Amino acid sequence: MLSLPNILTLSRIFAIPVLAFLLWWPGWEEGYLAAFLLYCAMGITDYFDGYLARSSGTVSKLGIFLDPIADKIMVAAVILVLAAQGVLRGPYVGDAHVIAGLIILMREIAVSGLREFLGPLQVSVPVSRLAKWKTTFQMVALGSLILGRGLPNWEVTVGGIAANVPHTVGLATLWAAAVLTVITGWDYLRVGLKHMD
Repeated sequence: MLSLPNILTLSRIFAIPVLAFLLWWPGWEEGYLAAFLLYCAMGITDYFDGYLARSSGTVSKLGIFLDPIADKIMVAAVILVLAAQGVLRGPYVGDAHVIAGLIILMREIAVSGLREFLGPLQVSVPVSRLAKWKTTFQMVALGSLILGRGLPNWEVTVGGIAANVPHTVGLATLWAAAVLTVITGWDYLRVGLKHMD
């Protein structure tokens, strides 16, 4: 049961509290750089646990169960801590960037509930290409927001406003992920509605 892919998945889950701890102090630049490295390592294990399971023929029910949970917990933890520490803040709209994070969290919960509902009906909801793009934007966004706090002096000035480069990239890709989240979430909901009386 505890194959290498499952161990990698479990390592991601156990690393989440460490990641949250490192993100807790927004002024701790070294902590945010360490968090960025840990976040990247977690993303790499996310790729390799699935790849190794498929290539070695060791796809297990435990892995199928744990992998999406690990992903969702990690994303939720990072969004919540960044929102709590005021990292999801930018020029012009201030804290309104939190809305993009809320959209992503609501979609994750809704899709999880939908999958749970459709499971007993033997209906699978395949991951679309657009959903993969959503995940890519989401991972880039969170990583960039973390890196922005680790490298606060990486700035450019545009129109008289100094902007941290990774932070700005993070906010832009977070909104892109939120838009794709709404589109893909609606696609999943349409599939689910066909099986509801």
